Amino acid sequence: MGSDGRVLAGRDAAGSGGRVPAGRDPVNGEAVAARPPADAPAAVRTGWGISPMALLRACRPRQWLKNALVFAAPTTAGVLVTAQGALGALIAFAAFCVAASGTYLLNDAADVAADRRHPRKRHRPIAAGLVPVRLARVIGAVLVALAPALAALSGDWRLPAVVAGYLALTFSYTYWLKHQAVVDLVAVAGCHVVRAFAGAVAVDVPVTSWFLVVVSLGSLQLVAGKREAELRASGGGSARAILAAYTPGYLAGVRAMSSGAMIVTYCLWALNERAGLFYGISIVPFVLIVLRHNLLVDRGVGEEPEELALHDRPTQVFVALLLVPLVIGIYLT
Repeated sequence: MGSDGRVLAGRDAAGSGGRVPAGRDPVNGEAVAARPPADAPAAVRTGWGISPMALLRACRPRQWLKNALVFAAPTTAGVLVTAQGALGALIAFAAFCVAASGTYLLNDAADVAADRRHPRKRHRPIAAGLVPVRLARVIGAVLVALAPALAALSGDWRLPAVVAGYLALTFSYTYWLKHQAVVDLVAVAGCHVVRAFAGAVAVDVPVTSWFLVVVSLGSLQLVAGKREAELRASGGGSARAILAAYTPGYLAGVRAMSSGAMIVTYCLWALNERAGLFYGISIVPFVLIVLRHNLLVDRGVGEEPEELALHDRPTQVFVALLLVPLVIGIYLT
């Protein structure tokens, strides 16, 4: 029986896997076109075979927040307010967004079997069958090829080279490094450092050792917290095999070590390398951000660090309190 009370020709919906088959209405003789069931995914119901929104979700636009690291060096160097500095930083940001989306598509296509066993990742568009694996690979390859070309718009050959290095590190992680305990932590943290370094290259400013150490340690803290949260949430039965090599205590130790060293490094930079009251004031919200992240990870929240930045109100307040004295110290004094 159809939704409008008519009996549809052909096998019933149950016998056809829930799909309404083609045929003719026996009441008035009108043709009845085959159509997917009402509860079919949006990708199945489109004429192109996929949902554009599902494809966009597969590109993980929320993850683009990580690429905001390219603005760190231009901001601290005081050149982000210039036309050339802003343009260079935006080109770097766009290139890394394209590169990241391409690698996410290829990575999810490679991990589709494992993702389907994961309680959260099984809802990703590729794992859920909303985006075909083959299509994800094709579009991912196109985006990966496009990213260095987009970076070349900066007019500096070094930026496409940095983007290519980021892609090489990402693919090394996808197909090898993520299976190596400890190395996988450093590899993911390294991707964050490359983003920050690309921002400096894009606007042609030198990268200080203070900057690299703070970014490296902060990245390691985030990665260790992410792995720790995943391990606690899985209860030892995670689809990510590498987690079996870790214990929550070890990852908590890595997180504590990196966060403590980062705070010390930032304090030394703010008090010794930079003169002025506002740099010293920025230490307080910086420490609050680090402590807040550690607290959330201990509570079991930290699998998606970008979600904390988007939805955790205290973190957002602390970040704003950090930016105010830094902006004043860099641009107004």
